[in-house]
Amino acid sequence: MAFCPTEASGTAAGRRYTIRTLAFMAGYVAVNVAAIFGAFDDVKAPGSYALALIVAAPVIGQLWATLKLIEESDEFVRALMTKRMILASGLAIAAASAWGFMESYAGAPHLPGWLVYPLFWGFFGVVSPFVRSTR
Repeated sequence: MAFCPTEASGTAAGRRYTIRTLAFMAGYVAVNVAAIFGAFDDVKAPGSYALALIVAAPVIGQLWATLKLIEESDEFVRALMTKRMILASGLAIAAASAWGFMESYAGAPHLPGWLVYPLFWGFFGVVSPFVRSTR
């Protein structure tokens, strides 16, 4: 789950972000817990495609919540968050591309594409303490 940066955590925008993220991730957890316990084991296409989109919906919602945080914050937090997201996105894309080429050319084991999302947030968490300026 994403975290609200220190710069925005005490603001109204930061509180709305936290509520939105918790709401979207609660749905995400509920669907995945149900899947882990076998609730969807007998689902076949096209229902399985619909289920996949249902699981993706909270991820999309959480990204929307983050973009709303950026939109609703002051210019400093907006610039800081944007810079962090761009760096995290670039690192996640680079890592996913490198792994994809290792799968294609070196026989590395396949990893599911949805891992890009937690990878992005992992990189966001890594770069955030170092990106403290908008320059």
